[in-house]
Amino acid sequence: MSTLLINTDASNSKILLELAKKLGAEVLSLKKDQFEDILLGNQMDTIKTNELVSKSEIIQKLKTK
Repeated sequence: MSTLLINTDASNSKILLELAKKLGAEVLSLKKDQFEDILLGNQMDTIKTNELVSKSEIIQKLKTK
């Protein structure tokens, strides 16, 4: 089994959805924020350092942005 994520406009999504169903694939539709969550999680896994950071350090960084 493999998974493919395609981020495209609504008209292309409809065409791809129909094709995937004709091919017998299971289709899962994601909202934009769900897609962003997946990308963020992937980035977090990629740059994981196994270091602990305090909540106050995170809040301070967010305030400076």
